Amino acid sequence: MTTSSDAAKADLRRYLQEARDALVWKLDGLSEYDVRRPMTPTGTNLLGLVKHAAGVELGYLGATFGRPSGEPLPWLADSAETNADMWATAGESRAFVVELYRRAWAHADATIDALALDTTGMVPWWPDGKDELTLHHAVVRVIADTHRHAGHADILRELLDGAVGENAVNTSLPSTDPAWWETYRQRLESAAREAGQRS
Repeated sequence: MTTSSDAAKADLRRYLQEARDALVWKLDGLSEYDVRRPMTPTGTNLLGLVKHAAGVELGYLGATFGRPSGEPLPWLADSAETNADMWATAGESRAFVVELYRRAWAHADATIDALALDTTGMVPWWPDGKDELTLHHAVVRVIADTHRHAGHADILRELLDGAVGENAVNTSLPSTDPAWWETYRQRLESAAREAGQRS
């Protein structure tokens, strides 16, 4: 018999897994350079987003609930370079980062399965006295963070090679015709210029 808690966990896991899958799929078919290439002034890059997401899951859905993974994460140490979790070094292969992320999923999923959603944990990097949260809160936080970064990845991938969509079979777009998109984009540009002239 399925309980309301089981149903809630299933919903949470579904939305988390959709974001995980989207984030990893954005790497498919790209060169080592392109998965690491800084695409914004703040250095946002595809493989760095995956590396960051792995650390987020291992932290919020592992260590926070007394379930450390044992994975070495030197880029999160106090002595690590600032923002070291947001990019992959030349020595950290795509396979290494993706497999780390998949192990993080498994560890996080085991935490979700093992604990009640109202279980309280302590976030090690939050200030004392403000470091407590429930598993439910932690899972929602990780879902929000992962979907946010999947959105970043959507834009980076489109800028790199024009590939778009939620996954390989679902573009979530109204058209796949480049001519339609060019007309659409021109219409938006025209509206933006017209609005700009009025201000």
